[in-house]
Amino acid sequence: MQTNRTSITFFTIKGISDNPALQLPIFLLVLMFYLITISGNLTILIACKDPRLHTPMYFFLGNLSIIDICFSTVSLHKVLANFITGDKRVSFFTCMAQMYIFGSLQCLELSILTAMSFDRYVAICKPLRYHLVMNARTCGILASACWILAFLQVMPPVGMVYSFSCYFSIEINHFFCDIIPVIRISCEDTSFVEMLFLIEAIFPMILPPFLLTFVSYIFIIHAILRIRSSSGRLKAFYTCSSHLTVVILLYTTLFSQYLTPNISKTLESKKLFALFNTAAVPMLNPVIYSLKNKDVKRALQKSLGPVKIM
Repeated sequence: MQTNRTSITFFTIKGISDNPALQLPIFLLVLMFYLITISGNLTILIACKDPRLHTPMYFFLGNLSIIDICFSTVSLHKVLANFITGDKRVSFFTCMAQMYIFGSLQCLELSILTAMSFDRYVAICKPLRYHLVMNARTCGILASACWILAFLQVMPPVGMVYSFSCYFSIEINHFFCDIIPVIRISCEDTSFVEMLFLIEAIFPMILPPFLLTFVSYIFIIHAILRIRSSSGRLKAFYTCSSHLTVVILLYTTLFSQYLTPNISKTLESKKLFALFNTAAVPMLNPVIYSLKNKDVKRALQKSLGPVKIM
């Protein structure tokens, strides 16, 4: 059924599954992921207040924690609200806003991780110049550029989706307003928008951060292998192992979610990858970065008082 945008005031969100028996387990699982994400990233932010952690690495980690909190809230709040209220409707303008903010935060996370890889490159490959290069001004410029560019580069495809005038259906086959599921229900010729989104996804969004991170780690690995002592090599690798783990986890999920064919049998698997990207990855980030990190544990003990940190 074709309908004009003038008559559309809302969409309906299909959700993760139609199976009634799975609604409660899905709600509890998403709620658990969300609460762990919020508490874990708030813990990182509290730890970063310690003066001893006022370093470039923890400055970018604090940015990443803010992004993860916003990212999970934007994408998962409707899943939780749908179960509690039973109302799967989302207004047209709210859907467009969610699509824009979600895409911007995704780009921002990739950009911040790229800045963190540059920080690790300077720390390991140029240790004598580290404090000269990664000063407060440089960190501020890098972070500001990441935030501004991320919120600018998502505008063209979202703006074109906003201009669509008719839809076959008002049901979005997803658990939030992502751009591809919304394009799928439009009755207009979406080939240009899909091509634009693919170009945006590959070139400004994924490929440059991926290549910059990849090149940084080539130099990092080369520098580590030149260290003569095994303990020195282990220590150098340990300083970037957490960041490398998060990068591999995120890029694997994104490639599976956006850069695989959109055939029908993969649509549900793409939804699962999206759930992993929006729920599990932000939850795992603070765990990965704080695991066995003595600096974070000391900062938390100082901030929280006589609380035993595992």
